[in-house]
Amino acid sequence: MSSAGSVVSKSRSSLNTETDNDAGQIGMTSTGVSDITLDIVQLKRTLGLHNGVALVVGLIIGSGIFVSPKGVLQEIGSVAGSLIVWVVCGVISLTGALCYSELGTSMPRSGADYAYITEAFGSLPGFLFLWSAVIILMPTGIAISSLTFAYYILQPVFPTCEPPESAVRLIAASAICE
Repeated sequence: MSSAGSVVSKSRSSLNTETDNDAGQIGMTSTGVSDITLDIVQLKRTLGLHNGVALVVGLIIGSGIFVSPKGVLQEIGSVAGSLIVWVVCGVISLTGALCYSELGTSMPRSGADYAYITEAFGSLPGFLFLWSAVIILMPTGIAISSLTFAYYILQPVFPTCEPPESAVRLIAASAICE
């Protein structure tokens, strides 16, 4: 190493007189030569119970649970039958969640579905999935969630009739813009 300066990766000189930070620093040693320290900044890989429950509720259940009970009950015709449908759908959702947790532990890379599809099928199917998710799937999910939100916000204002479509769309658009 030269005396003009040295690059130290993942180790720190005990002669640094300044405090360390997470992004790395340039400090002066007691000999007057600058010592460059490079550190790798990473996110913590932690997911607690609260975060896990929020992910499951937000991603798997979504806003559809607030829209579909009425339709399920009307189509099945009995409370017991609709509860059976909900239990079967819950088991299917649980199976999907367990599959994703298995994928996440066996392939700890960022990118979720994109990373899994790219690993399994190659870069073209991964790109096509990512493109369709960004252009179609994610905006559609946000639109459905905001329309559901707007409908339920307006329901107390119009208790005897359906809320006006223009009011639902206006509130949904403002919710998306927030």
